[in-house]
Amino acid sequence: MVVEGIIYRYRVGIPWRDLPECFGPWQTVWKRHRRFSGDGTWDKILSTLLAHADAAGLIDWEVSIDSTVNRAHQHATNLPRDTGGPVELHETARGAA
Repeated sequence: MVVEGIIYRYRVGIPWRDLPECFGPWQTVWKRHRRFSGDGTWDKILSTLLAHADAAGLIDWEVSIDSTVNRAHQHATNLPRDTGGPVELHETARGAA
C-alpha cells in the first residue's frame, strides 16, 4: 500500500499531507519514498520495467522534438540580474592585479 500511495501522490499531484488514509500515515509513505529515492531503488525499478517492456515490444522509442521557443518578459523573474556594472569590473581589475 505504501508504494501505491507514492504512485497515487504523483499521479494526482497532491501534497504528501493530503494523501488519503487508505495508504497509511503520510509520514510513512514519505519516508519510504525518500529512502527509495536515496538508495537507488526507484532507478532499479525503472530500469527493470523498461527492460521488460522493451523486450515485449511495448515501448516505441521514436522521439518528437518541438523547436518552439517560449520567452518570458525581462521582469518576469525575481532573481537579480548581473548587468556587468562597475562593481563587477572593479573587483575583476583588483583580482587581476
